[in-house]
Amino acid sequence: NAICNPLLYNTIMNKRTCVILIVGSWLIASINSLIHTILTFMLPFCGSNAIDSFFCDMPPLLKLACTDTLVNQIVIFVTGSCIIAGPFMLTVFSYVQIISTIVSIRSSSRKKKAFSTCTSHITAVVIFYVPSICIYFRPKSNQAMIQDKMATVICAVITPLL
Repeated sequence: NAICNPLLYNTIMNKRTCVILIVGSWLIASINSLIHTILTFMLPFCGSNAIDSFFCDMPPLLKLACTDTLVNQIVIFVTGSCIIAGPFMLTVFSYVQIISTIVSIRSSSRKKKAFSTCTSHITAVVIFYVPSICIYFRPKSNQAMIQDKMATVICAVITPLL
């Protein structure tokens, strides 16, 4: 709403709204981390303790468990659906609206300027979300390890670099 009404931005995005957004983000992240931590502590681990990834993430960590990790995988899928796929779909929906508005602009120079602005944003969104979705929502196999590592590098390095 604040983006659609730029003159009302300071009224809509006041200190209270910012605090609610920050606290909400921290609360969701903390609850998500707590759930995964509790479920991980319930797993028995045996053998090697070397995680075959660039950082300690849930899918590579679950491969070290000596038992069935179906519950953990279901929780990853459910929380990932809320934390990754939900915001991604909202972002896609907003960009569809933005692009449909841009298409209706009559001036070709204004249309080009608007598309050039949106292109960098859409690129960053795709580079962040698509690898994340591939990591958490694809069925696991041994061949997927290299692809997961590449997706991890894209999410962790390339997106912030851009």
